[in-house]
This record gives sequence, structure tokens and C-alpha cells, in this order.
Amino acid sequence: MLTDLVARCKNKPLFVSDELPHYRTVLGELFYELAPVEPTGRPGRPRKPEKVIDDDLYYATVHKTRQAGKVIKVERKIIYGNEIDIFERLDQSPSQTINTAYIERSNLDWRLWDAHLARKAPTVARSMRWLKAKFAICVTCYNFIRPHESLSRGMDRIFRPKTPAMAAGVADHRWTFSELLAYPVLCQ
Repeated sequence: MLTDLVARCKNKPLFVSDELPHYRTVLGELFYELAPVEPTGRPGRPRKPEKVIDDDLYYATVHKTRQAGKVIKVERKIIYGNEIDIFERLDQSPSQTINTAYIERSNLDWRLWDAHLARKAPTVARSMRWLKAKFAICVTCYNFIRPHESLSRGMDRIFRPKTPAMAAGVADHRWTFSELLAYPVLCQ
């Protein structure tokens, strides 16, 4: 799924997450090149090539320290990439700091829109195929149909509906549900 996302982007996106170690592992497994190892000249099997993480992979984590249910401290740490490049990317984005606010908001929306994704819900997804299809519709609505407040207000504070797809240059207008449902897709 991440490789598909990156294949559609002009540049690799800035990945930001909490400190769950699996994210670092997955990104390291997806974005690397094999570097040949110098032969030792000794008999035996040659060493395997080493994995070298891509230079253009940018990944940072956010650690929140809580006390009595309230966040008292937020620490940011750069895992892959360099600080200068990451802050240049942040200057070009709506957010000016490393945070998880956007993905947390997206997750909340998706849990609200699809009962099967809600936490501790009595619903059961009986088919992974249908769950994936419903989730694809939710994500498409989020990115192509629903205007976002932070993207829609310019410096003059006038509301001009803009979707994430429009902001990314993938779409030139807000889609309608008719356009979404009539869009030809290859079945997998």
C-alpha cells in the first residue's frame, strides 16, 4: 500500500507517526537499495549485499508524555532524512511542525464513516474484500469530494472549497458522488 502511494507521488512524502517500532521497520523494508559488499578474498560463501536506506526517505516520530490524561510534553525525533530537508518540506505544507494531527483526524473520520473500523464496535466485517471496498470509498470521499477547512481558506479568509486531491494537483475540481461511482476502475 505504501509503495503504491509513493509510486503516485512526485517525491516521497514526509512520513510522521507515533513511536510504534513497526513503522520504522516497514519503511526500512520498503525504501532501500542493495549495496554490493567488497569481496574478502577468503574462501566460502560471499556476504549478502547490505540494505542501504534511500537518501530521500523522510520519517519522523512524535512522542507525547501524558500526566493525568493530559499531554504535558511533545518530543519530535527525526529517524530517516536530515533536519534541513524535512523543515523545507514543512515550509511548503499547511503544517509548520512535525505532528500526527492529520493522520489522527483522518483515522477519526474513517472510524465515524465506517462502523467496521470503529473501536469496540459490535459490528463484524464478514468479508475483507467488502471492507477494503468500503474503505476505498471512504478514503476517496475524504480526498476527492470533501473540502477541507485548512485547505479552503486563503490569506483573505474567504472560503473556496478545496480538497486534498486538488491541493496535491491530482484533481482540478471537487468530485461529485456520481463522478466517483462512475469512475472506471480495474478490478483486482
